[in-house]
Amino acid sequence: MAPRRGSRRGGDRAAAGIAPRSDAARWSALADAIVADVTADCTHPSGRWQRAPDDPRVDAALLTAALRGALPADDSRSIATYTAVREDLGRRGFVYRFRQDARALSDSEGAFLVCGFWMALAARQQGDDVAAAHWFERARTACGPPGLFTEEYDIRQRQLRGNLPQAFVHALMFEASARLAQDRP
Repeated sequence: MAPRRGSRRGGDRAAAGIAPRSDAARWSALADAIVADVTADCTHPSGRWQRAPDDPRVDAALLTAALRGALPADDSRSIATYTAVREDLGRRGFVYRFRQDARALSDSEGAFLVCGFWMALAARQQGDDVAAAHWFERARTACGPPGLFTEEYDIRQRQLRGNLPQAFVHALMFEASARLAQDRP
């Protein structure tokens, strides 16, 4: 099965694609079982993913289900999650991981830079190349003078926060820059 709308197969589905024929069906069935279990427990009434069965909050990390191929980008849950992250966690071109409490997002923590790159990749998957470039460039600008990223960025004070350097952010920046530069099939 070919990846859909620029997504890549990930995890168990990718393993099924390269596994010996005798194991492929088992890996594919495991992927299907995981998605079915999560769907039963973690689908918000609005149709998007939620953090946990007992935690209905939006979490930018939930974009990775479509980004890593657990579901196609055009699945209704993928689209609803993308929309919810954009609307609930996006501020001034940056993305927060999740809402900590009732305070304004910027009062509880900084924007998570890895989430900005996830958002860029998700926008690309949804076919919105202009938004993908926007999310990518905002996250990319949040690096320090030597070009290193931290975990978080304070968008009001325009300063880096958290661990330096943050390897996950760098890895996603490289992945996003490569994938956004690719021509669409």
